[in-house]
Amino acid sequence: MIKYYLPVAIGALLIAFWVSPDAQVVAAGIAIFLFGMLMLEDGFKLLGGGTLERMLQRATKSVSRSLLFGFVSTALLQSSSLVSVMTISFLSADLISLVGGVGVIFGANIGTTTGAWLVAGLGLKVNIATYAMPIIGLSIILVFQKPKVLRGIGYALGGLGFLFLGIHYMKEGFDAFKDQVDLMRFALSGFWGLVVYCLLGTAATVIMQSSHATMVLTLTALAASQISYENALALAIGANIGTTITAIIGSISANFQGKRLALAHLIFNTTTAAVALVFIVPLSETVDLISGTVGIGAEDYALKLAVFHTIFNVLGVLLMLPLMRWLISFLERSIVEPTPDVSQPRYLNDAADDFPQTLEIALRKEVMHLYENAMTLILHGLNLHKKDVLGANSVAEVVRSSRTPTDMDIEESYRRKIKSLYSAIVEFSTRVGEKRVEPDVAERVYALRDIAGDIVQAVKSVKHLRKNILRHTVRFSGSATELYDDLRTEIARILVEIQKLEDAEPDERSALWLDQERAQVEEDARTAARRVEQLIRKNQLTPDAATSFLNDSDYAYSAMRKLIEAARTFYIERDSAMAEVERLLALEEEELGEYKIETDALSKEDESEKRHSKVVESK
Repeated sequence: MIKYYLPVAIGALLIAFWVSPDAQVVAAGIAIFLFGMLMLEDGFKLLGGGTLERMLQRATKSVSRSLLFGFVSTALLQSSSLVSVMTISFLSADLISLVGGVGVIFGANIGTTTGAWLVAGLGLKVNIATYAMPIIGLSIILVFQKPKVLRGIGYALGGLGFLFLGIHYMKEGFDAFKDQVDLMRFALSGFWGLVVYCLLGTAATVIMQSSHATMVLTLTALAASQISYENALALAIGANIGTTITAIIGSISANFQGKRLALAHLIFNTTTAAVALVFIVPLSETVDLISGTVGIGAEDYALKLAVFHTIFNVLGVLLMLPLMRWLISFLERSIVEPTPDVSQPRYLNDAADDFPQTLEIALRKEVMHLYENAMTLILHGLNLHKKDVLGANSVAEVVRSSRTPTDMDIEESYRRKIKSLYSAIVEFSTRVGEKRVEPDVAERVYALRDIAGDIVQAVKSVKHLRKNILRHTVRFSGSATELYDDLRTEIARILVEIQKLEDAEPDERSALWLDQERAQVEEDARTAARRVEQLIRKNQLTPDAATSFLNDSDYAYSAMRKLIEAARTFYIERDSAMAEVERLLALEEEELGEYKIETDALSKEDESEKRHSKVVESK
C-alpha cells in the first residue's frame, strides 16, 4: 500500500492540474505554506541552540507547567508536530517523565488554536502577500550569513514570509474556484456530512502531516464559500485526529516510553474528536453565544470556526486532566516495559538523536550502561563479584578470600555484553557528522565514543589475564598467587573508587585523586617489577612464571590506566571553576611519563635477566 502512495498522489495532482488550472494555485499555496513551516522550524532550532530542549526538561516538573510549555511552544513554532516529536525524543532519552510528556501534548493541542486565530483574524482580512515579499527578500540575505543567530533569524523570517505567501495563494485559488467550480454542491449536512468531512480532514492532515495546514486550507475554502460552515467544523475535528500521525511515525523508532506517549496522543485526540462530534449542536450554540458576546459577526464563519476550534480543544483537556492517573496506568499496562537486556542498547534509538541534547545525553547513558557491563565482566574475570567488592571494608581481604572460579565464558560474555554495545555506540556517534550540531556538542559526543573505547580496551586486557588468574588464584601457590592477588586488588580498588565518583554529587567530584591514582598505578608497576626481580633472585619465582606475570602485569596496568582515563573524561567537568586550580595542582604528565619509562626499563632488565637465567640453566 505504501509503495503506491507517492505515484497515486502525484497522479491525482496532475489530473487536478489538467482539469482545473486554479487547482495549481491552491496546490502551490499548500506547498509554499508547508515549506514555510519547515523553514520556521529550522530557524527556531538554530536560534534556540538547545534552549527549547532545556526549557522542555525544566518545564515538565508538574502537569500545569507541562501544559503551559506545550501551549507556548506550539503557539511560537506554529507546529504541534515538532513539539510532539521533540517530546518523544526527550521521553525516549529518559529526560522527562511520561506524565510530563502527556501534559506537553495536551498543551500543544490548545496551542494549535492560535494558528486558526491568526489566519481567520488577519490572514483573510489583509493582503498579507504585500508583507510576505519584503520579509522573504530580507530573510535570504540573513540565511547566507555565517553567524548562527543571523541564519536562525533568516530562516524564521523566511518561514514567516512563506507562510503568509502560502495563505495568500490558497485564498486566491479558492476565490478563482468560486467563479468556475462550485464546490458547495458537494456539501453534506446531518450525520453523514459530519462523518465524511471528518474523515476528509483526517486524511488531509495525514497526507500533509500538519493540522495547521489543514486548518488554513479549511479557513480559506470557508472564506471563499467553497465549503459550508457545518462541514468546516467537521474538517477541523478530523484535523485533530490526523495530527496524531506525526507522533505515531516518530514513535516507531522510539523506545517503549515514546510509544506510550504516541498512544496517549491518539487517545486524547480521538476522545476529544468523539466528544465534539456527539455534542456538535450544543457546541455550535456555544460558539454563537460567545461570538455574539465578543462582537464576531453572525456571518463571519472563519472567526467562528476559530472559536469552535479553541472550545473543543480546551474542552478535551478539561475532560482528560481528571483522568490523567487512569490514562498513565492504562498506557503502562498496554505497552509494558520490556525486561532489560544488558546485551542490547537501552537508550540509543532514532528518536533520541533528533535533537543535540537528547543525542548527547542518550549516548552518555549508554556509555554508563557499557561501563556497568564492563565492571561486572572485569570482576568476574578476576574471580570476584560486584556486590562483594563494592560492599567491602577491605578489598584486599575480599580478594584473598575469593578462590572459587566464576562460572563464565569470558569470550562469549565479551561478545554479547561489550562488543555489541560498543558497536552500537560507535554507529550512533558517527551520525553526528550527518547532523547540524554545534562543534562543542560534536566534541563531547566523540569524547564519549573514546571513553567507550577505553572501557573496551580495559576489558580486553582483563581477558588476557583470565587464564593465569584461574591458574594461580584458585589454589594458593606461594609468591605467584600473592602477585596475582595484588593485581586483582589494585584493579578492584580502581573500580570501587570510580563507583564513588558515580555516587558523589557533580560539584563534589575532583580530578585530583584521579591524578594521584594514575601516579600510584605507575609506582605500583615499578614496585611490581622490582618485586619480581627480588623473587627471581631468591628462587621464589621461576623465570617462566616471572615472564608470564610481567606480561600479565602490563595488561593489568594498561586496564587501570584506561579505566582512570575514562573516569576522568566522563565525570570531571573541565569547564568548571575548579578546573584551573586542579590543573595547576595536578601532577604533570611528564612525571607520569617518568614512572612509565622507569617501569619499561625495569621490565627490560628483567627480560634480560630471565634470558641470562635460561642460558645458565641450559648450560
